[in-house]
Amino acid sequence: MSYGQGGPQSQWDPWKPHSQQPWSSGDDGTPDWAALAEASESRNKRRKVLFIGGGAVATVAIGTAVAMAVVSANSSNNANGTPTNLPASASVPSGSATPSFAPTSAPPPLNPKDFIASAKKDTAPLSADSLFPGTQLTMGDTVYKKGATDDTTKCATGAGGTLPKILDANHCTRLIRATYTNGGGIAITVGVAVFDDQGQAAKVKAQAAKKAVVRSLPGNGVKSFCDAAVCLTTTNAVGRYVYFTTGGFLDGKDVTNKDTKVFRVGDDLQQFTFNSIYRRGQAEASAAANK
Repeated sequence: MSYGQGGPQSQWDPWKPHSQQPWSSGDDGTPDWAALAEASESRNKRRKVLFIGGGAVATVAIGTAVAMAVVSANSSNNANGTPTNLPASASVPSGSATPSFAPTSAPPPLNPKDFIASAKKDTAPLSADSLFPGTQLTMGDTVYKKGATDDTTKCATGAGGTLPKILDANHCTRLIRATYTNGGGIAITVGVAVFDDQGQAAKVKAQAAKKAVVRSLPGNGVKSFCDAAVCLTTTNAVGRYVYFTTGGFLDGKDVTNKDTKVFRVGDDLQQFTFNSIYRRGQAEASAAANK
């Protein structure tokens, strides 16, 4: 429907700048009301579409933001679930992410305990002087002077109580003893029993927990001790070696639980003996590594 007289169809587009305005359909200056109505309706329709489209975009953006916020809230540093917003060209990596390294030329260090665990590896020379070297030893602020030493393959001759039978039953190959004094009237004999493997040594340690002692060893300036008096005795093991201590007062006095000085001497001599045996294993491990 038209209110004007003739004339060409208007080319005005509200979305194109500088297009012809539909104010006149002829020379009389009368506005083309039909064209204006159509343009207004068209403009309203296009605005509605754009508004709905914009709302849809806004909804997607808000939804994405909420999803990102949920992922962040549910994780300390790692997202839970499966990501859904990967780019089209992206793919989730598969396989292990553990890095691999080329092998190095340095072998693992050898364990000294492996060498003192059996006679097959423990082949270094063994004697009273190698286990108890020198004429004295120092532990902390105490100096201990070495007295007599003894080395025998007849293990039972240097043992007392139930120990002789235990040593023979488990095939003791050697018993090495050394005595030390601390200058304060205390003497202790250390005995080291040697076996073919650490399994035998472990059995002896367990069996010798009660009433099994190594005999005290006098001589070289040390008089007899612990023949009749109550003395401190200990038993321990490392590798194929079982080491014992028997210690007390040189004047024949009984050792009681209050005699902490005797206990300290016993601890010092046990620690020294363990260190001496372990150093043997370290030396053998070092020699094997350098071959």
